[in-house]
Amino acid sequence: MNIDAQINQTKDEESERFKVVPIIVSFLIAGFIGLFSETALNMALGTLIVDFNIHETTVQWLTTGYLLTLGILVPVSGLILQWFTTRQLFIVSITLSIIGTFIAAIAPTFSFLMLARVVQAMGTALMLPLMFNTILLIVPPYKRGKIMGLMGLVISFSPAVGPTLSGLILKTLTWHYIFWFSLPVLMIALVFGIVYMQNVSTPTKPKIDILSIILSTIGFGGVVYGFSIAGDGGWGDSTVITAIIVGVIGLLLFCIRQTKMEQPMLRLRVFKYPMFVVGLILVLICMMVILSSMIVLPLYLQNSLALGTFAAGLLLLPGGIVNGLLSPVMGSLFDKFGPKWLVILGIIIVTGSLIGFSTIDLDTSSGFLIAMHICMMIGVSMIMMPAQTNGLNELPRELYPDGTAIMNTLQQVAGAIGTAVAISILSSGTEKYLKNVTDATNPLNKLLAFTSGVQDAFIFAIIVAIIGLIVSLFIKRVHV
Repeated sequence: MNIDAQINQTKDEESERFKVVPIIVSFLIAGFIGLFSETALNMALGTLIVDFNIHETTVQWLTTGYLLTLGILVPVSGLILQWFTTRQLFIVSITLSIIGTFIAAIAPTFSFLMLARVVQAMGTALMLPLMFNTILLIVPPYKRGKIMGLMGLVISFSPAVGPTLSGLILKTLTWHYIFWFSLPVLMIALVFGIVYMQNVSTPTKPKIDILSIILSTIGFGGVVYGFSIAGDGGWGDSTVITAIIVGVIGLLLFCIRQTKMEQPMLRLRVFKYPMFVVGLILVLICMMVILSSMIVLPLYLQNSLALGTFAAGLLLLPGGIVNGLLSPVMGSLFDKFGPKWLVILGIIIVTGSLIGFSTIDLDTSSGFLIAMHICMMIGVSMIMMPAQTNGLNELPRELYPDGTAIMNTLQQVAGAIGTAVAISILSSGTEKYLKNVTDATNPLNKLLAFTSGVQDAFIFAIIVAIIGLIVSLFIKRVHV
């Protein structure tokens, strides 16, 4: 028997004491419904504005507050994972999701719904790092691609069907039923987890540094908040500028403190591993492209093409489904061939689809949009999980909590940045077009101006993708 086979056999024997399939299923159910309720609510924002008699900037807090909670709690998750058992964290995270979903389902006012979103985000902030950390501990490296691919299926499929299903719900029922339908599935996930979830790590209970938690909260919270409100307030808004500056200063102080502590809250030496850094950059670029596209495309479909929410959701559904179905396939290919050519080809496909999107106008056919969206999501499936898995594979076992916490935290930051920049470019592109027409009040000119802003936003996404292509050339397979 050769050395590799002996190593693989040893890793298999180590993982056999865990019931891998039931544990993974528990996470899949919880992850699916958590992400579904997140994106499903976005389609109901217009209805909520009318029902609660609130302004657009107020209702946007349902998203901003959710992202802000993630930005504050996910960095601390690396410490939390080392203080509590897997079962404890799973049960607490699902319970928080259930409580938040129930409050949302019965919410009589906007304040109650806002509270519900924060509680839901607390559950998600615990669930995401716990899920990735558990996979790293119970699945041997040479099998992780396939399992990560299954997670990718859930992460991609649930946001894809969320807008379509919520559009269908809103056609016949009130927005409350988005949460009522989610509640029983979360209950099933809780029961399933109580029965099958095992403790896969031993809590080491490192020292808690209160100042690090405060700096982390100010740093990540300030940056996420600043970029989240920049789309509405504009980059010149004093609140936006102050939040981002305070956040950056907080992050700098946080990083300096972590490097000088014997037991840091977040061990930044994960950045000494080159493939982790490359994988992280590619994942962040993917998040920026996905979230900027997924906020610009629905706006284009509903404003420029005058489609309803349900029709817009249906048009974007095929790409999400294809991405979800391909994720396990890409995971298996990663296990067999490594990440290099998968990721490079994926970035090329994504860039090509974004170039296609940058040409859309008022006469663009639905078939072209569906084809471009499918191509983009195929490319994403070739990048996201292979880059993430390869990067995490390079880390030693004791750095898994820190690596997953950093990767999940910076994804929220990248998402907030990508969304804010895309919206601001769309707005400035629209204004620039209207300044160069003779009749800015003409409805046709307004549509053409908005479409021009959409094209500019996709040019920004192309630039980000090209940067990703350059970075992808440096990726190498990690042999563990």
